[in-house]
Amino acid sequence: MNDQPINLKEKLSKFAEQWSPKVIAEMNDYQIKLVKIQGDFVWHEHKETDEVFIVIEGEMSIEFRDGIVNLAKGEMYVVPKGVEHKPHAENECHIMLVEPKGVVNTGEAEGELTAENDVWT
Repeated sequence: MNDQPINLKEKLSKFAEQWSPKVIAEMNDYQIKLVKIQGDFVWHEHKETDEVFIVIEGEMSIEFRDGIVNLAKGEMYVVPKGVEHKPHAENECHIMLVEPKGVVNTGEAEGELTAENDVWT
């Protein structure tokens, strides 16, 4: 057992790349990840799982085919499984994701923004 708290600010300072989630902890079959985002991501969905976005710093939006959800620091949103969405941040935004181990960040829409999975920081 690790008896030290996880410092989110310190973990975020360890990487600069965007759209590349880093695992900071595991809970049961879930991973807690930190990611820096800016600009547009790709339209994608996760057919088998919901996806949780928690904004730590900055602002972001999640576009859906029928609307948009805007999130600010301290806010979160759960995208239901199977719902196509596209995250966006005008300026760099730091977010926490909670998702099952093995989830690919781009779902089945693989491309240049598909990140390596299970990378720890």
